[in-house]
Parts: sequence; C-alpha cells; structure tokens
Amino acid sequence: MSQNEINIAKNNLKRLETLVYLAQKAGADQADAVFFSSESESVSWRLGKMEDVERSESSDLGLRVIIGKKQAIVSSSDLGQANLDTLVERALDMARNAPEDPWCGLADKNLLAGKIPEGLDLYDDTKIAAEKLKEMARETEELALEVDGITNSQGASAGTSATSIALCNSDGFAQTYQSSSFSLSVSVIAGSGTGMERDYSYSSKRHLEDLDTPANIAREATERALRRLNPQKVKTTQVPVIFDPRVSRTLVGHLASAVNGQSIARGTSFLKESLNRRIFPADIRIIDDPHICRGVSSRPFDGEGVANGKMDLIRDGVLQNWILDSSSARQLGLQTNGHASRGTSSPPHPSSSNLYLAAGKPSPAELMADIKSGFYVTELIGMGVNGITGDYSRGASGFWIENGELTYPVNEITIAGNLKDMFLCLSAASDLELKYGTDAPTLRIEKMMLAGS
Repeated sequence: MSQNEINIAKNNLKRLETLVYLAQKAGADQADAVFFSSESESVSWRLGKMEDVERSESSDLGLRVIIGKKQAIVSSSDLGQANLDTLVERALDMARNAPEDPWCGLADKNLLAGKIPEGLDLYDDTKIAAEKLKEMARETEELALEVDGITNSQGASAGTSATSIALCNSDGFAQTYQSSSFSLSVSVIAGSGTGMERDYSYSSKRHLEDLDTPANIAREATERALRRLNPQKVKTTQVPVIFDPRVSRTLVGHLASAVNGQSIARGTSFLKESLNRRIFPADIRIIDDPHICRGVSSRPFDGEGVANGKMDLIRDGVLQNWILDSSSARQLGLQTNGHASRGTSSPPHPSSSNLYLAAGKPSPAELMADIKSGFYVTELIGMGVNGITGDYSRGASGFWIENGELTYPVNEITIAGNLKDMFLCLSAASDLELKYGTDAPTLRIEKMMLAGS
C-alpha cells in the first residue's frame, strides 16, 4: 500500500470516528459506522470490436445508531461535514421512532479484533489501463474463435477493481483494509442453427499474477461448448448423479443458507434441529476460513469488527456450528462466531467467507468408475430449492455416464431429491480448487430422480 493510500485510509477512519462521536454526543447509546470506497474499470469485446468500456468510482458511508433497544441506519455518498451532522440527526430521529428490536446492539466488546491478522495479501496495487484490459479481452476471444467448430461469440471481458473498507464503533474498534480484484472471461457458441450450444470460462483473482491466461480461458470455454453439441434426451429414471465442480459448489451454498443464523432463529430451515447431529457421511468436512491468503472472500475481521478465524461447519459428517452474527446469536442464546457481513444501508447479517467442502481421496474418474448408468451435471437451471423442507428440483444439463465413462451430452432434464437425503449419501473427489469463494470438488450423490422425456 502506498503512502498516499495509507493516508487516505487514516482519513476515512478519522471521519468515521468523528461521526460515531457526534452520534453519541447527540444521544445515541451505541453507534457504529462503515465506509466503502471503490474504483473499477472493465472492457467488453465481441467479434473483433470493443463493445463497452466502463469506469466507476464510488464512496458510500453508513451510520447505525442504537438507543435502548431501538436502532436505525442511514447512508450517504456525501462526505461533507455539514452532511455528516445531518446524518446524525436523521439517524437519531429514526431510531427514536423505530420499533424495539430486543436483539440489536453492537458485538460484545471482548470479541472485537484486537490484532489484525497478517499475511492475507488481499491487495495488489497494480494499475491496468483500459488499453491493457482491451488487449486481454481481445486476445481471449481471438484464441477462442480460432478453434474449429466455434461459430460465434457472446463476448469477452476483462476488469479490475480496488476497494477500501473502514469500520468504527463506539466501543473503540477502528480498523481498515483494502482488497483488489482482477477478472477475465469469455463466452462462446459452437455449432449452427438449432444445434448451437454455448459455454464459458472465467477467472477472478485478488492479484493479477494469479489470473488465468487468455489461452487457458479460451481453451476451457471452447472445449466445454464443443462437448455439448448434439445433445440427447433420456427417459425418466433414478440413477447416481455426479456434480462437476462448477455446480457442486451450489450444494455447499444450500447448506450455508440452511445453517444461517437468521434462518435458524426464525425456524425457517430444514436443518433447524440438526446441530451436533450427523447430516453427512463421516468422511465429509466443510470449512469456512476467512484467512486464506489471497482468498476470494477473505477478510481480516467481520462486519461487526469481531475477530474471525477458521471454523468447521461440518466435521466427521456432524454439523458443528451455525453461521452467526451478534443479533442471530443472541436470539439463539449463543455467541457470535465472527460471520457478520455489513453494508451501508442495513444492519449486519450472517454470511460465510471462504467456504469449501474438503477434498476426498478418489479422483473424479475413480468416483464414477462403478456407475453403469448415471448423469454428470455441468449446468443447473432455475432455483427450485425449498429451504424449509429441503426439497430440491432443478433443470440440468451435462453428460450421460455409461460403465464409468462420460458418453453423449444430455439436456432438458430435471434432477430432484431432498437435500437431507442428498447430503447423507454424498461422496467427494480429490479435485478441490478454491476458485469461487464457495467451493467443492467433484461430488457424487448416490441416487437422484431424473425427469426426462
């Protein structure tokens, strides 16, 4: 971080400390404030021409005040001192007229992060001009269109962003950090007429040097699109289902939603009675780790300033923890485990960070070697998941498995089951890659219903 960036970060914190002080002086029992500033630039390129160039700069500040058991949040992008005074007045007036919330309040002071972890390496100060982004997108699309069988492009894009986050509260917490992101993607079409198929590839990293190359991104997108040509339909049946890593991570996402503290406190989760019970096979472990170096969703502290760290959601197949912020923890008679997220216009809420299902022992090939007839999922469509019952039904496409091998592409089918049953008969391959923020290796569900032709 440059000296100028350090000075800006210090000024942001001073602004927040002043705002919190003014709120308490005007009558707030407690207060916290958060500040986000970001710069981003992206280029879209399609069929040899630049389609779009976007650049944005934003600064947004949010103030939360608490009077007794009432709270209010106000936000603004106007950072002038006169507006800060107005923000305090508005927030206090809103709080006095707000309904009581018995669970609101700052996090327990003893849980606040006293020391910020080192080595997260979330910020790369490399600056990329629009011309360089254009060249990255152009090269990626050109390489893809050179491949035989690729007939069209939905475009390539390249982008970069930098974000600064500052958080301060009336219990003395005041910290700031920066993060960066670099991305590159392409989407292509294979075939012609009614036989066209589309697929994509993308990479997003904290540091530019970690970003996948245009050649690799183009190769993955084209290979996937070409493999999907001439799909067939299958009859309704019940078979083992293999989830490709691009879609297996959604199963981990469904688990995260089901163990979110707000859902548990409201009683709206199919796993509300499952804490300390086995809900996966004994060899399954699912971890949330906000301190992964250069992690896509890493953060040095949570949205309430609480110290965070690596946590098992599932260990030996047993559900170990809910995902909690302070409010949901109080409702459940528990203590927050440092999983609050925060925006500028709403109270903190529970969310995961780098969440992943640990790799298993078999390779993907070994995982499906004994399947005589089955389905390998590469794409899911729709959101047919009932968080209250666990019922699962989604449109899907992929490949048919015969005698342990992928054969012909398949589309226009629906896969269905119940997440409780699916979790209990899940097995994992060894190909875990931490790429999306919520990740899983290739996964096998022993039996699901396929609704086909």
